[in-house]
This record gives sequence, structure tokens and C-alpha cells, in this order.
Amino acid sequence: MKTRATEFLAKHGVTYTEHEYEYVEHGGTRVSSESLGVPEHEVVKTLVMQDEHAKPLIVLMHGDRKVSTKNLARQAGKKSIEPCKPEVAQRHTGYQVGGTSPFGTRKPLPVFMERSIAELAAIYINGGRRGFLVHVKTQDLVSLLKPSPVDVALED
Repeated sequence: MKTRATEFLAKHGVTYTEHEYEYVEHGGTRVSSESLGVPEHEVVKTLVMQDEHAKPLIVLMHGDRKVSTKNLARQAGKKSIEPCKPEVAQRHTGYQVGGTSPFGTRKPLPVFMERSIAELAAIYINGGRRGFLVHVKTQDLVSLLKPSPVDVALED
């Protein structure tokens, strides 16, 4: 399955495996983790948010956690951060919501990552379309995207 995300990974020499599942509207990471039989904590969601100036950014978060936008704004040095509307997120990334990958976005966006994700050897993350995850080494993600580590997770 070729997507902008998998082409980006291949171009950078990243080894990954592809995992397809039945996409469920608003099912989130619970559906993908159950379908693939993997812990939801290892499925990382790609969230597109914006600051008070409507500047977009990406937040990578464990599937079983939520983002404290208040803590994120403080740690990112912003006044406020909120989720983008789906059509705005799609415009920034080039991906349909539910199929957003941090790899191969339309334009480079700042990436913030929950610090504890770095403790996982490998993660499942969206591969650029709905119902499609790629399994990558966390170190590859970190070296490619150079995310800023943050501590903004809330229990889901």
C-alpha cells in the first residue's frame, strides 16, 4: 500500500511493516489495537492542533491517553492550543482525519511527542490512510521527525 507516509519512510530508508484493519468512524485507537491484537498504549495517534495564532502543530500521543492542551500550551511556550477542525487539519497535512500520519505531511509541521513514547521499542502509527497502520522502531520516528518531548498525557 503506497501512501505519502510509506513513500516518505522508504525514501529515508526506514524499515516498517504494514497493518490493515477495518476502519470504524470515531473508533479511534481502541478499534485498531483490538483488530491487530496489540496494546492500545503502543498505538500512537497523530493529532493536529493549532496555537493561538492558528499555526498548526502535531502531537503524538499513546492511544490510551488524552492530551492536556493546557499543559501542552505551557510546555510549547504558547498562550493556548486547541484541536484543529477536521477540514483545517486536512489542509495542513494533506491527510484525511482518521488517516493522518506524521510522515510525509503536505508541509513540515512542528511535532511534539509524549515523552514516554520514547520508552517503547516500536510503535504502531497511522500509515497515511484510514484503516492502515505502520509498525516502526520508535528510534526511527525520533530521528526522522525530531519531536519535542512533552509531558501532557491524561488518563483516557
